[in-house]
Amino acid sequence: MALEARDLTVSVEDRRVLHGVTVRIEHGEIVALMGPNGSGKTSLAYTLMGHPRYVVEKGSISLDGEDITKLPPHERARKGLLLVFQNPIEIPGVRLLTLLAAAYNRRFGVEERLIGMPSPQLIPKVKQLASMLGLSEQLLQREVNVGFSGGERKRSEILQLLLLEPRYAVLDEPDSGLDVDGIRVVADAVRKLRDRETGVLLITHYARILEFLEPDHVLVLANGRIVAEGGPELARRIEREGYASILRSVKGEV
Repeated sequence: MALEARDLTVSVEDRRVLHGVTVRIEHGEIVALMGPNGSGKTSLAYTLMGHPRYVVEKGSISLDGEDITKLPPHERARKGLLLVFQNPIEIPGVRLLTLLAAAYNRRFGVEERLIGMPSPQLIPKVKQLASMLGLSEQLLQREVNVGFSGGERKRSEILQLLLLEPRYAVLDEPDSGLDVDGIRVVADAVRKLRDRETGVLLITHYARILEFLEPDHVLVLANGRIVAEGGPELARRIEREGYASILRSVKGEV
């Protein structure tokens, strides 16, 4: 059972951004997807989640054997797929606690009339997770990401991730803009997900988060194609030598 993209060719506004990409993430597995800026990492994340601008020209996406290629994002989320954004947006007028309650209740099948209402059982759970992540309880009452620091935005995304317990999670550069303490928090959260048998696609530009978290597999994406794959040693090589060395090796120049 796995989240699997097979031979994905994808375009955005008639510009092809992915070329025959195949990725498989099994339950309880961490797959690190690395690559230079502009390689197509975020395009793959949005395609997996069903962003309507990303048109699948060829290939398919399946979740535990079910084809979800044509499902809208909210249906994919209901089936247990969650995307953590690289740059979480502000949602003025909506409290963070209200958003968490709505997402939690929708995920776990609470009656429609109660969707936006935090239950008495939910509030202590949210507060416990917030404390673990270093988020103040006051932030739960504020509008989503409005006035939040970069670190607070990332931690609130991780809070949603841990609360919703998805079957699969796609994390788009969750370490960007974080200090060492913030990276440790994210790494700890990903380990908790793995312990719960959540499959994780961890998208990152740098290997520093992998100093705290060892992936099962490492893939390198460049120019919309998977150009290298291996184990944790591949991430360490990228840290030492950079992407140019990897790309030269692929082309047979080294």
